[in-house]
Amino acid sequence: MDFGLVLQTDPPASAVVSLMQRAEHNGFRYGWTFDSAVLWQEPFVIYSQILEHTQQMHVGPMVTNPGTRTWEVTASTFATLNDMFGNRTVCGIGRGDSAMRVAGRKPNTLARLGEAMGVIRDLAEGREAEVDGQPLRLPWVRDGKLPVWMAAYGPKALALTGQKADGFILQLADPYLTASMVTAVRTAASDAGRDPASVTICVAAPAYVSDDLPHAREQCRWFGGMVGNHVADLVSRYGEHSDLVPEALTSYIKAREGYDYSHHGRAGNPSTDFVPDEIVDRFCLLGPAEAHIEKLKELRALGVDQFAVYNMHDAKEATIDAYGSEIIPALNG
Repeated sequence: MDFGLVLQTDPPASAVVSLMQRAEHNGFRYGWTFDSAVLWQEPFVIYSQILEHTQQMHVGPMVTNPGTRTWEVTASTFATLNDMFGNRTVCGIGRGDSAMRVAGRKPNTLARLGEAMGVIRDLAEGREAEVDGQPLRLPWVRDGKLPVWMAAYGPKALALTGQKADGFILQLADPYLTASMVTAVRTAASDAGRDPASVTICVAAPAYVSDDLPHAREQCRWFGGMVGNHVADLVSRYGEHSDLVPEALTSYIKAREGYDYSHHGRAGNPSTDFVPDEIVDRFCLLGPAEAHIEKLKELRALGVDQFAVYNMHDAKEATIDAYGSEIIPALNG
């Protein structure tokens, strides 16, 4: 199983780079960041420094979207990094939550997202693609490679992931939901004539290694609020009781009363008081190292190829070190 580290690009950027270096030293192979231009610093600038100061780490956004940058700019940025550092980027992409809403825009449609994934991949790998009716190609790209991994929860998004994406990003670590969503993605891939095993499965969630479970929960409760933004979209689209969306995902947002993006992805977020302990425990990895190992082995058995640690709490270095010394060796030793 591969491991990734997910950070926000809060200043100073040097601290982000330092944590990614620490992660690589501890056996993490992927470095991910949020991508919201208003809330945090520009990630692609920081990626160049991460790539410069690591040896093998692959980097990318978790996740970008097709609305805040034009597609040829996104493709060119990835391709430039790959040309400089040797095909070490991954394009994590979704409809856009914080990046779009903070700027006063609605998340992108799935149709637009599906088209963008193909265009960005083709341009970044040196092929011609059509953007707004105009055929384009980046003539300087040589041997470029850009895997595109899509974030999804709902049935139509899961189907699109299986049909078009190179990887699936699932932002929660509940084994029951993981099993059903991985099955949906792989079924869609098979129905589209693709090899289901070719779609990389990445589960991303907060991890906090500690015997103090109440404190760990409070440090990670924000995640249920972040996931809740996407769940609220699903409920508005499909209703509270739909055969298309499991209640195990939707029932907990009944007490949700809006969301303040100024606290997005941060411990102590006051907009996440509605998230119960049971959801924090299901969606995250909490407790002593043994509990993490047990849950990760369960996820691996479900076909998960990578676990990406959301590291937004008061124990960033300790979490990276605990994974490096105890957890990653137990999964890959």
